[in-house]
Amino acid sequence: MSSKLKTHKEYKHNSIESYFWKRIYSFIRSYWIAILLAIVLLAGSAITQPGLALIMRPLLDEGFAGENTFYVWIIPLSVIGLIFFRGICNFCSDYLLAWIANNILLRIRKDMFDSLLTLSDSNFKIANTRRLLNKFIVDASNITGLATEVVTVIIRESLIILALLGVLFYISWKLTLIAVSVLPISIFVTQIFIKRLRWINRNTINMNAELTRIICECIDGQRIIKLFNGYQTEKKRFDFVSIRLRRFAMRASISDAALAPITQFCIACLVALVIAVALTQATHESLTVGGFASFVTALAQIPDPVKRLNNIFGKAQKMLVAAENVFSLLDEKKERNNGTQILRSPVRGKIQFKNLQFCFPNSNHYALQDISFTIHPGQTVALVGRSGSGKTTLINMLPRFISATSGEILLDDVPIQKLDLINLRSHLSIVDQNSIFFNDTIAANIAYGMEHQPNKKQIKSALEAASLIKFVNGLSKGIETKIGENATLLSVGERQRLAIARALIKNAPILILDEATSSLDNESECAIQDSLEQFSREKTTIIIAHRLSTIQNVDRIFVMDNGKILESGTHSELLKFNGTYALLYRMKFRKII
Repeated sequence: MSSKLKTHKEYKHNSIESYFWKRIYSFIRSYWIAILLAIVLLAGSAITQPGLALIMRPLLDEGFAGENTFYVWIIPLSVIGLIFFRGICNFCSDYLLAWIANNILLRIRKDMFDSLLTLSDSNFKIANTRRLLNKFIVDASNITGLATEVVTVIIRESLIILALLGVLFYISWKLTLIAVSVLPISIFVTQIFIKRLRWINRNTINMNAELTRIICECIDGQRIIKLFNGYQTEKKRFDFVSIRLRRFAMRASISDAALAPITQFCIACLVALVIAVALTQATHESLTVGGFASFVTALAQIPDPVKRLNNIFGKAQKMLVAAENVFSLLDEKKERNNGTQILRSPVRGKIQFKNLQFCFPNSNHYALQDISFTIHPGQTVALVGRSGSGKTTLINMLPRFISATSGEILLDDVPIQKLDLINLRSHLSIVDQNSIFFNDTIAANIAYGMEHQPNKKQIKSALEAASLIKFVNGLSKGIETKIGENATLLSVGERQRLAIARALIKNAPILILDEATSSLDNESECAIQDSLEQFSREKTTIIIAHRLSTIQNVDRIFVMDNGKILESGTHSELLKFNGTYALLYRMKFRKII
């Protein structure tokens, strides 16, 4: 897509419809040779339409009179030839346009997926997942499918109408002028219906996205629905959207159904007037029987392409609404990656937080205030505090999932904003309470994203360090076992061990553990804690913990509350200080408050 094109949000002065057509054209124009050939074929199909009307004149005026005997075979062959030629043109043009549409759909979805992957973390927090899904499956298909249909119908039917009008002028210009006089009325009526159809189509697309969201939420939350008896609540939500969809569908059907008879009534009035004038001309012998038959045949063929053009305008509005949804995703602000500096391995792992402050959007309260401390290479530090004290927010700044309102973070004395984002994150391994997995094998999930794929021995070593090897060896397919969508086939504890194994095999110089052993029993926790301690030697490790028993041997503990660091020191130093940490320890603080 051309970088010169503005986003639809910036497009203020020109027609929004014209803008969307330009955006769609930016995808289409790379296939201009195929499009040109398709247009030629569509033109070839269009010119055969008036050919049948022209045949009527010599057939009636001379053929049945028996004056030209060669009409006995030339006219039937001409009919067969015209239909055969039209069929070839239609087939080839349809194939070419389908090829173009599917290639454009592929490109649009690739661009959408690239845009999705580069959205900022804040975008995902406010995004409606089901609406995003609807944009990929429904809206993208509507753009390409309907765009192809719109282009085909507009070009072919317009050429047919022009060709038929040419024949009509050739036979009788007076009758043709009468026929043309009804066009402004037809266009005016069509415009009224087009505006209504666009409003209906926009609401239909939004309701379809809402229906997708409700169904997906019911699938994801089926246990909650059953447990809390939410059947009626979900039925009401589903019925409300379904009824709205039915209403919009009926309104669209009414508009489509009303447009046809109104157009046909205008055409009927026109035909009646033409017949009256033609009969007047026939009395003056200015129009032969064959000429009149040709004229009426050509005129009778005009309503069909006009009707198809009228119908396609409604589909064009649906396409433009779909384009608006798709381009809104493509135009979303991407995750900022202005850094160009690369940290070469081996990275020491020195981390400095300098005067950090952070405020969430639409909030007047600072989640972090004046955070300053240094973690030296190879140190293991812990962040403790009540829920909402800012621990996870602080950690999420390190991989630049969120950016500080003020202050900076340095990695090996380099501000992380100056580092290339992919390079920065390559030096980090994170294990949190809600680790995400993919519907693939155990081996693929452990080795996910690694440039150099580890061998089976390395994968099994990581599983052993995470106390998961016994479980995996008991599976019929071992590490090649598929774990289901987001590891639904594993227990919570097994999922957490798998996340630890994935972090261990990455072997990054900085390890972040956000309640990494919270779902494990005491025996498993002790075993994994020993493995993590061995693994984290010579690595910079940050631990967010609520079980204070797991952090007694760390180099330094930072106690946070209300976005500030209240205390810092070793376990024994903080107990002697007899402050917040000592209070939490005595209370055997084990859970998020």
